[in-house]
Amino acid sequence: MTKHSHDSHPGSHPDHPSHEANHGHGPAPEPAPMSAQATPGAASRPAGAPRLDVSCCGGGCSSPPPPASEKSSTLKGESHEGHDHDNASGGDHDGHDHGALPGWGRLAAALVAATGAELMDLLGPDTTPWRVAGMAIAAAAILLAGLGIYRSGLRSLMRGKLGISALMAVAVTGAFLIGQWPEAAMVMALYALAERIEDRAVGRARDAIGALLALSPDQADVRGADGQWRTVPAAEVAVDDTVRIRPGGRVPLDGVITSGRSAVDESSVTGESLAVDKVPGDPVYAGTLNAQSELEFRVTAAAGQTTLDRIIRAVEQAQSARAPTQRFVDRFAAVYTPAVFVMAIAVAVGAPLLLDWTWLDAIYRALVLLVIACPCALVLATPVTVVSGLAAGARRGILIKGGNWLELARGVRAVAFDKTGTVTAGRPALVGRETFGSDGAADVAAALAGRSDHPVSKAIAAGLDAPAGMPEVEDFTALPGRGVQGRIAGTTWLLGNRRLAQEKGLWTDAVEAAAAAHEAQGRSVTLLADGQAVRALFAVADTLRPQAAQAVADLRALGIVPVMLTGDHAAAAQAAAREAGIDEVQASLLPEHKLAAIAALQQKHGMTAMAGDGINDAPALAKADIGFAMGGAGTDVAMETADVVIMNDDLRRVAETVRLSRRTHAVLMQNIALALGIKAVFFGLALAGHATMWMAVFADMGASLLVVANGLRMLRSESLSK
Repeated sequence: MTKHSHDSHPGSHPDHPSHEANHGHGPAPEPAPMSAQATPGAASRPAGAPRLDVSCCGGGCSSPPPPASEKSSTLKGESHEGHDHDNASGGDHDGHDHGALPGWGRLAAALVAATGAELMDLLGPDTTPWRVAGMAIAAAAILLAGLGIYRSGLRSLMRGKLGISALMAVAVTGAFLIGQWPEAAMVMALYALAERIEDRAVGRARDAIGALLALSPDQADVRGADGQWRTVPAAEVAVDDTVRIRPGGRVPLDGVITSGRSAVDESSVTGESLAVDKVPGDPVYAGTLNAQSELEFRVTAAAGQTTLDRIIRAVEQAQSARAPTQRFVDRFAAVYTPAVFVMAIAVAVGAPLLLDWTWLDAIYRALVLLVIACPCALVLATPVTVVSGLAAGARRGILIKGGNWLELARGVRAVAFDKTGTVTAGRPALVGRETFGSDGAADVAAALAGRSDHPVSKAIAAGLDAPAGMPEVEDFTALPGRGVQGRIAGTTWLLGNRRLAQEKGLWTDAVEAAAAAHEAQGRSVTLLADGQAVRALFAVADTLRPQAAQAVADLRALGIVPVMLTGDHAAAAQAAAREAGIDEVQASLLPEHKLAAIAALQQKHGMTAMAGDGINDAPALAKADIGFAMGGAGTDVAMETADVVIMNDDLRRVAETVRLSRRTHAVLMQNIALALGIKAVFFGLALAGHATMWMAVFADMGASLLVVANGLRMLRSESLSK
């Protein structure tokens, strides 16, 4: 980190952060271009839930479109190999067809017809008219429940893909043709019902992020050139316009408060559960809620460019960047489904020839295998869990920019922290003072410091909190490289550094001892003196973030080694690290030195993360396996470069990300074991002749519902802090 010097100021501030631009991050394993760029205008800000594609099952998984009155933004995922979603209208969306599933009314009619066909087969006489009537009712049930599935199946077969719609169409048709028409009807009706239930459950994961991102209002109260307030569409508000927010209203755009004081609920952006007090000069963000009093603010980001818009685009990218487990499962399913189809054909043709099965028995068992073969549960196992994990993180102010990073975080073994702006607040504060026989020294120092715009002077003035009757300063003069001076009540006062006191012959052993004690802790020392002696000493330092020590303790509890890498001098770095509980410190590092330090940590510990402010730590963030940016509520650079953005700058979120990753991985493994285990059991039963098509449907759709429900556990609001 580059250290800035301020030679015109009384004390040098060793911890002042640089503003070196961060121009990029190392490429992710799978770049995920945004499928829809937000543009200025109301239409670019979705007012409903993002349509996150986590569905799998061919022949359905439809979702009703958002109301026409709502603005929509489709956050597109990727299609799953071999799983088509038919649309009765023939329209495709993202490679998935939607709308094939029948409505609840048709489903009810299909179930009644299927039940009637079953009863006619069981209780009716064995006559041709009765059988024809039963077959007609069964066919009606199949068409009511499965017309869209048949269309999708044919489309899938024409494209050479063996999705669940194709498997179900072949299996149900085959069962009907070999005389198992009651069972074929009930299987199709139950399948469609299970799909409808599953679609609703999957919708919870798809809508989770949409519900999380409370959106900004469509309109804003803007002050015109004539001073009058007018309500206009938020899309028409320009940067630097003044906007008014009434109590209880949502902030329409990003801005900086110019008038008023209030508490603002920023949970939709930062994950903070408590409202934040806001005063003039503080930022506000689109989508947040003004809780108390009227505020006026100057717009700093137009519609389409707000923090909320950037979050939505980041979530969009996260959904399209597939996790490693998901990529593996998709590759596995692409091979698995055709292999089982070939196995079913082998059973239907080979078993009668080699095992002396009857043809009808062999064909029936083959059809049961086809129903069991659907990899829907396996493919659903990952996206539902990953999207739920991303939503759970976002609720805590952790914006993870892809399932890849969500999975990788569980393997982190060391975290390298930048100091200024990360472990510390990045703002100097008065942390100590001593007087040498002058009762009015504080008021004099506050008067002199209040005339300077240097960060250290401001820290002294703010820390002394001088009363309204502060003495007047005359002949105020800056002394470059030394400090400032001014005349107060006829006496000339100096506020400066060690060099100034030594040049004036005012440096004594007592002052040396006092200054050395503070400098050993990495503090910047400023001295107040008159023409006779030093009258007071003020120590300024960058203060530790309030959560830093707990964050380090949380990482240690997870078996992760915390390290500090900083460009600041050793004394300041050691003091901050000691207070935070970090044992390993490397100070006075240039950017290229941080690169080497990250490489050494990777060699020593394994996967290493870097936590920085996202502006001046670009090389180290790129070199690290995972980059955490202290987002400061979503700075542009942090949002673009980091793999994970901590929206509220709470360092404890780093450990929470690792916990979330480990929990997500555990659920993924549970889902995959459930999906494969259930299918393995029913495969054996089918080959042994003990599985019916009813059982096959319950096995397939039951497994799908189980993995969806298990994945949705990630959405629970339980704390990630344990």
